[in-house]
Parts: sequence; C-alpha cells; structure tokens
Amino acid sequence: MIRLILTTLVLIFLTASVEGGTVRILTIGNSFSRNATNHLDDLAKAGGHTLIHRPIVVGGASLELHATRAQKHEADPADKAGLYSNGRSLKDELLAERWDYVTIQQASIKSHDPATYQPYADWLAAYIAKHAPTAKLLIHQTWAYRVDDPRFTKPSDKPGEPKTQEEMYRGLTNAYRSLAGRLGAGILPVGDAFFLADTDVNWGFKPDANFDSKLAKSPALPAQTYSLHVGWRWVKPKEGGEAKLQMDGHHANLAGEYLGACVWYEVLFGQSVVGNDYVPEGLEVGYAEFLQETAHRAAGKL
Repeated sequence: MIRLILTTLVLIFLTASVEGGTVRILTIGNSFSRNATNHLDDLAKAGGHTLIHRPIVVGGASLELHATRAQKHEADPADKAGLYSNGRSLKDELLAERWDYVTIQQASIKSHDPATYQPYADWLAAYIAKHAPTAKLLIHQTWAYRVDDPRFTKPSDKPGEPKTQEEMYRGLTNAYRSLAGRLGAGILPVGDAFFLADTDVNWGFKPDANFDSKLAKSPALPAQTYSLHVGWRWVKPKEGGEAKLQMDGHHANLAGEYLGACVWYEVLFGQSVVGNDYVPEGLEVGYAEFLQETAHRAAGKL
C-alpha cells in the first residue's frame, strides 16, 4: 500500500514537472540567440509551461565582447563600457534571478574557428558559475549560413575559412561540442537541426538557378521555398530612394526561428515538441510538423 502511494506521488510529480514546469533562463548572445528564442514563449505556453527569459542581446556579439564587457565592469563598476544598453552589467543580470539555465554562444562568423573561443568562453563559464551557481550552463550551437550565401558563392582565400555550408557546419559543430565537453555544459543543437532540415531530400532549400541578382528588378525575388534564412529581399535605404536587393544568408526567417525555438523547447523542458499546438501565422502546417520532427531528431542525438 505504501509503495503504491509513493509510486502515485512520483507519477504526479513527474507529470506536473512536464505539463506545468517553469524554466528561468538567461541568454548571453546576439541576434542569433534572439532568432532562436522568438517563438519559445509561445511554444512553452502551448505545452503548459511557464518561461521566464531574460535576453542579453548585442548585435554581432562574440564571446570576447561579453567577457570583455564583464571584465571592464569588474575593474570599474562606474565604467559605462562595462554595461549593456539597459544600464545593467552581466553580474546584475546573473544575480537578478535564480536561473535554471544560462546560455552562451560564439558570433556566427567565427563559430567554425575554435581558436576564437578562448580564453573568453572559459572566463565566462567561471563567471557564470560564481554569480549563478545553481544554473546549468548551455552552449547554443548556432547554424551555418545558407548554401548560396556570399561566404560560399565568393569564398575567401583565408586559410581555414569554410567554402561551403557543410564545411561551416562541420567546423562549428566540432568547435561547439568540444567547448561543451571542456566545460561540462549542455548543448542546444540548433545548428544540427538546421543542417538536417537544409539537407532533407523533400524539405531542404534549393537555390533558384534561374535567378540572376544582377538583372533583377524590384520587387522580383527568386523562389526561396523552404529557406530557413532570410535570403534575398528588397530593402529601402533609411535616407530614402530606391529599394536595393540584399542577401541575408545569415539570420533565420520565420521557419528558421520556429525550428530553433523547437530545439530550445526540447532541451529546456525535456519534452517532445512534436504535436505542440503552436504554429506561427504564415507557416504551413505540414512544414511546421516537419520542423518539429527535425528539432526532435536533433535533440534526440544528445
């Protein structure tokens, strides 16, 4: 009888933790961390969870930038160079909540090169452990650029610079996983999910071979079906004038943001995202289901 009661209590506790868990997370990153978490709160609500999320976002920020800013604050708390745009320091943010998770990541342009990670990643990990000792450190594995990004269509001669999407993916994956192992940290495998989706036979993005960017006239755009990245777009200058055709093969679009959030959901809540009712407006339901399944596959490899 006692064993039955204990078993029932355990089941009730586990069910409550899955269906109504609260996760407190601090993300130390840049536009890629913002991309990957844009739909996370909606997924959490649809899954019956509560998300408390505080983002530290600096466009293009590297591990070096965040570590250096915190070091400047430690040297002189009055130095504005040690603060973020909200007037708070990294220490302030670390002490603001009893965080369950704190995430770090490298700037995408440097993500393939492990030499750029240190000594900043080690310093940040120690700083986080000191000021948020109950938090689990997570490494956000960012994604490779779109297959037709200028980084690959006009590759650099610089040694070690990736010349294809796959080379970038393999490089950043090795760098992030080595870092996670070194720090004993968990990993958010968004880069894995992007590569799985991008190389899928049926759902993977394929560049429009008939599109010539040099001859294109506004508002014509190439076919960009199943792209996870922003891609080609017409942008009007702030000062006015004619729209110019620009390529953004770096940042995630709606589909990429949703895929990234699905991966974070799986890791943070320990629950499959497959079947989650939240699908953002503008995303085809069948494609959203594929993205959920892809996120689940990526998280399942951990």
